[in-house]
Amino acid sequence: MIIRIDQASSDPVYLQIRDRIVEAIACAQLSAGDRLPSVRALASDLGVNLHTVNKAYAVLRDEGYLVMRGRAGAVIADFQQSASPERLAASTEKLEESLRQLALEHRAQGGTCRSFVDKAREQAEHVFADAERTDPTKGA
Repeated sequence: MIIRIDQASSDPVYLQIRDRIVEAIACAQLSAGDRLPSVRALASDLGVNLHTVNKAYAVLRDEGYLVMRGRAGAVIADFQQSASPERLAASTEKLEESLRQLALEHRAQGGTCRSFVDKAREQAEHVFADAERTDPTKGA
């Protein structure tokens, strides 16, 4: 897995790291049980402060994507197996709020409900088609 960050981006670096790791999980580049580089190693590879990577890992842990195993480091969690009902509900709520915000922005820019749904479907189909190409068990 290669993580690329954009220092010129308005998105904080720790969120860029978080997003790239979630993307790698979604595309089956990372699977449950895979170890991530140590905080120090990834910080060195990316040329960022180790506290930045530590914050990204903490967010991923709090969201249920990672399990921290002391000296063994960060390991990709089996989200469906390890997530509590509360965490699954919070994840669904976060997804719904993100979709709501995107819909508001789309409408504020003159978009319609149909065009929003069409774009959302197009992106979802793209993501799930990519996942199927890399891991056929991720489809449907």
